[in-house]
Amino acid sequence: MDLVRHLECFVAVAEESHFGRAAARLGMAQPPLSQRIQRLERELGVRLFERTSRQVRITEAGALLLTQARELLARSEELLATAHRIRDGETGLLRAALPPDLSGETVAALLADFDRRHDRAAPELELHELSTAQQLARFASRDLDVGLIHHPCDITGLELGPVLRRELGVLLPPGAPAAGLTEVPLASLTGHDLILFPRSDAPALYDDLLTTCARNGYAPPAVRHAQGTSFVRGLVLSAGAVALTPRDTVAAPDLVWRPLAGAPLAWRHSVARPKGRGGTAVTAFTDAATHALRSTTTATPDVPTRPLHLRPASEYWL
Repeated sequence: MDLVRHLECFVAVAEESHFGRAAARLGMAQPPLSQRIQRLERELGVRLFERTSRQVRITEAGALLLTQARELLARSEELLATAHRIRDGETGLLRAALPPDLSGETVAALLADFDRRHDRAAPELELHELSTAQQLARFASRDLDVGLIHHPCDITGLELGPVLRRELGVLLPPGAPAAGLTEVPLASLTGHDLILFPRSDAPALYDDLLTTCARNGYAPPAVRHAQGTSFVRGLVLSAGAVALTPRDTVAAPDLVWRPLAGAPLAWRHSVARPKGRGGTAVTAFTDAATHALRSTTTATPDVPTRPLHLRPASEYWL
């Protein structure tokens, strides 16, 4: 950065036409300022100023170089500002992720709120649809800046936003006996296959859901894996299976959704980011995601009764 400092001295002397005033402007003594100008002249191989006991006059060579010196100083300031943004976790691209189970309404609300919260100088948002496991892998490889994850999962090295809880209900075929209930005990689902997301998407959550079902008297004969709403709907209608899902994700008027008695199951979300990788864009995304979940779903703030980290082992395996 010596060249930058030399150029700052050159520009200051040229604009002040006086070494003393230039030194005061830069907050340094006059002798070091003169030495910097002399070193710059030696490096450039041209004389920049004509000096007399009364005045300092820029030379023709100095005048020709002054515009470029100002431009280089401006670029150096941009470089430092960019470096600071990178250090603070902000670049020209914010790489963010959402899980596949969010409704279109929630995604739209999040994006609109993010645009409102961040100014026009905001990084470009590169949004991906990724499972919790995929997000954790990208956090580890430094290919993701922020994402909305499911708990429980391995949160080593991550910082979390507020944890939100979305109660799970059950999606039933219209003719199922439990469809006539106001609230459905898990034990009343006995005999129905269960539709869940693939275990690889969020292994700890998958095991946690099955463990809770088993504790409450429901051990499904088989678990069928599906993600897309159309595929889930087809399995419920044709195979007599049931699905566990929040009310806000149901988009099938020919199926029946009922809350679970005692609310034993829930999805817990929070926005996650690598530790030390904050910044205004990440904060804006965190706030927008939290607000979108609370305004478009039944999500409520959650204070977990047990840690969000992984248990040593699941109690139930299918």
